[in-house]
Amino acid sequence: MKLTSDRHTRSTEFPTRSRFGGPWVLPVVIASLAAIFELDRVTASAPVQHLYYVPIMLASLRFGRAGGLAASMAAVLLYHLANTLVTWGYSESDLVQIILFVAVGIVTAKLAEDARRLHSLAATDDLTGLHNLRSFEARLSEMVRASRESGAPLAMLVLDVDRLKSINDTYGHLAGAEAVREVGRILARDLPPAAVACRYGGDEFAVAIPATPEPDAYAVADELRRAVQAAAPTLAGRPFPVATLSISVGVACLPADDRARSDGEPPDDGRTGEELFGAADRALYAAKERGRNGVSVAYT
Repeated sequence: MKLTSDRHTRSTEFPTRSRFGGPWVLPVVIASLAAIFELDRVTASAPVQHLYYVPIMLASLRFGRAGGLAASMAAVLLYHLANTLVTWGYSESDLVQIILFVAVGIVTAKLAEDARRLHSLAATDDLTGLHNLRSFEARLSEMVRASRESGAPLAMLVLDVDRLKSINDTYGHLAGAEAVREVGRILARDLPPAAVACRYGGDEFAVAIPATPEPDAYAVADELRRAVQAAAPTLAGRPFPVATLSISVGVACLPADDRARSDGEPPDDGRTGEELFGAADRALYAAKERGRNGVSVAYT
């Protein structure tokens, strides 16, 4: 999906998600450990003992370092029970095997943590901590699909910081960047929990709010506008008074029960998201033309 305005064109691919979630993981880990223990006890075979790595790695991927260590300790215990009952002692290779169980759990958990951290960074705007455009487009497409399936309305807000160029020119670009960061902080603090917000341009933000009709979306937009105007920000180390910052907001809504296109084509969630964004972006222009620090509403 591509979000397009008269000012910016962005095209990104959806992020790839790899998950080891769900309630099935723990039973699978336990069952695997039990099955491998029984094979190990009966055969005392080194190739069978290497199978313990599988549940250890799965637990590490799903539950992190604690889960990986717990599975490693369980594998060590089971290995101990299976092999001491057979051989009544440990060889040097047995000790190496036990060390490897623990090492595999720790290393796999570390790799999984690093992968999750990188995934989070790849989906986050580095200035504001909100979603970046790639993550937002993926979430917006999901929200449009959910809106079609449930028949619930979906609201879109597009906003930017008024007169940011004046702040940049007068106080420097660091002050301008901190003004944008302040607006992002207010969005993260004041938006409804289900809302998804991103910074898609220099000082421009988009917000999608599920199950929100036009009057409620307008109320959210106006509350954000008031909160930004009420802030007394510190920009580039310098305190500024209340009303230093303001935003203009455009609002558009995907109406309830909008399940099919009027031209008879099958629903296209990406195209619908683009149209919703475009309508909100046009409403933002209308708010700017009326003097800024305001909210304007349009319909798709």
